[in-house]
Amino acid sequence: MSSTTSRPRPVRWGTAARHTLLILGSATVIVPFVWMFLTSVKKRSEVFTRLWPTEWHWENYVHAWQAAPFERYYLNSIVMTVGIVVGHLVLDSLAAYAFARLRFPAKNPIFLLLLATMMVPQFVTIIPAFSLVVQLHWTDTYWALIVPRLADVFGIVLLRQYFSTIPKEIEEAARLDGCGRVRTFVQVVIPLSSASLATLAIFAMLFAWNDFLWPLLVTNGDEMRTIQIGLAAFQGRYATSWNYLMAGTLTSAIPTIVMFLIFQRALIRGVAGTGVKG
Repeated sequence: MSSTTSRPRPVRWGTAARHTLLILGSATVIVPFVWMFLTSVKKRSEVFTRLWPTEWHWENYVHAWQAAPFERYYLNSIVMTVGIVVGHLVLDSLAAYAFARLRFPAKNPIFLLLLATMMVPQFVTIIPAFSLVVQLHWTDTYWALIVPRLADVFGIVLLRQYFSTIPKEIEEAARLDGCGRVRTFVQVVIPLSSASLATLAIFAMLFAWNDFLWPLLVTNGDEMRTIQIGLAAFQGRYATSWNYLMAGTLTSAIPTIVMFLIFQRALIRGVAGTGVKG
């Protein structure tokens, strides 16, 4: 028999508080998704009267899909999102590299001016942007959905932060081997920044896919509407088909959830590497 007696472990209140906060934070994210899923398979009369459905109506997803031309809405959302993500990766990376490495007059004041534009609310810029789209006769076109969202100051700042951390000796070694500025950027800087570029692509994809106001302004017919605008088809003047609306909303959220699950490690590495947290 051992002469020593085991002592009870002291309660670590700090760890317990952190775990409690994490559980509460996770619950605030998961519970709305659970409610949305349960609502999507209920009868209309049970939406607000029961938490758990008496019968599982999977046909709600079929009815929701047939309520509007969702195939066209999905196609428009995919084209718009891909165009915006590609635009962000190309234009933001070029601008960020210029601010991180190149020398040109008034570089710092111009960058500070770009940072200042992040303080301007989005709603202030919508009216002049919409007027420009109308004058260019781009209403109800992919140009209107994509071009005004091709570049973003946040992406420029995010990539500039990472490009600044790449040792200049690597680029100087590439130039000694005969690489020009463009080839150094494409073959050296871009491969080293894959995590930050993946982070920017995920952020751009989420914002583009979930954007509601701008596609609503620049589209009038079903041919060019996106999936987020199409969900409004379930909202009637006197009543809303919440079960169909939740089925359509859950379907529209699947691409963003899948993208996050696939690229979550790259997202974390990219955010940690650029020092942009929270």
